[in-house]
Amino acid sequence: MGKIQVATAHLWDGDSDQYNIPFVRRLIPGIPTVIIHLACRMQGFYVAKGNPKKIKGFEDLKRPDITMVNREKGCGTRILLDEHLRLLNINGSDIKGYTKEHFSHLEIASTVARGEADVGLGNEKTSLQVNNVDFIPVQKERYELVMKKEDINKAPFNSILEILRSNQFKSELLGIGGYDLTEMGNIIAEL
Repeated sequence: MGKIQVATAHLWDGDSDQYNIPFVRRLIPGIPTVIIHLACRMQGFYVAKGNPKKIKGFEDLKRPDITMVNREKGCGTRILLDEHLRLLNINGSDIKGYTKEHFSHLEIASTVARGEADVGLGNEKTSLQVNNVDFIPVQKERYELVMKKEDINKAPFNSILEILRSNQFKSELLGIGGYDLTEMGNIIAEL
């Protein structure tokens, strides 16, 4: 305990339709925390160019003619998928390829581009970097920082907030593209 001072999170809770807050409450109870917004990005399906299998939503993943590639257990993208499947009462074991895991959005998109899978879930930005892949938007994702409330006014953490709120830093990130920075640096919750 106490080895991490700041962590990023993008964990969606299907019951509340909220990012991060329900997870922070469950995972670190009794520790007053602050959640600070970084950016929003679009999550969606990577499919082959032209979407030949006509994939539209999570329900399509259980079709026998669809093979998916998955992210690793515990990552935000996998939690997003598993939460949607839970809400639709779809068991992962009923999905062809569900157990084939990779550790990055790029690996997922590349696997789809090579024709080794029909679909994978990832962020929009990565789909723009891989040829022969189309992107089907699914959900806007919130990417945020979590830190202990007692640290918020300490110099290193104050510096983090100053950087996040600076026009220079926002300008750098805008140059990358693909991210909504409207709320960057805002305190979203104090738990």
